[in-house]
Amino acid sequence: MPDTSLKQMFPDSARAEQSAVKRLPNEAEGLQYRPSPAQHNPKKAGLYSAILPGSGQLYNKQYWKIPIVYVGVGAAAYFIQFNTSKYQTYRKAYIASLEGKTHEFSGIYDQSSLKTLQDAYKKYLDMTLLFTAIGYTLQVIDAVVFAHLKNFDVSPDISLRLQPVAHPNGGAGIGLVLHMP
Repeated sequence: MPDTSLKQMFPDSARAEQSAVKRLPNEAEGLQYRPSPAQHNPKKAGLYSAILPGSGQLYNKQYWKIPIVYVGVGAAAYFIQFNTSKYQTYRKAYIASLEGKTHEFSGIYDQSSLKTLQDAYKKYLDMTLLFTAIGYTLQVIDAVVFAHLKNFDVSPDISLRLQPVAHPNGGAGIGLVLHMP
């Protein structure tokens, strides 16, 4: 049974002779310090992207994605404005037709057609807002995921390619071949 009492005197390793320390084997001799590549902070990328769409992609140095984000923002802004305008136009005309007043569509659309058009543009507006929210969320998720995977190393030896294959029954074809060392 080992002695666990503190009665025993332990040598102070800080007072060891330097010559004895130098004679110890050094496994790290000849190795050079190489700092790891800067690890991107996923929280920071997500926060940047949430505050200003595309800035998380900028933080991750994925510059090619920024125009895609802003094309999506532009398309969303256009369709929100267009559908809101059409909805309000048909809504005003529908309310005027309910009150028996003339409107810009008098003689073109009856009351039920105006109600149908108003409801259709309300639905389009709702769908546009939904797709805008989904797109916004996806660009934030994209920034977070790619910040996590920024330094992920995929071996160049893994490959997937089309190549001719011989079938056991005789015959040839083309197949996908996965090469993993």
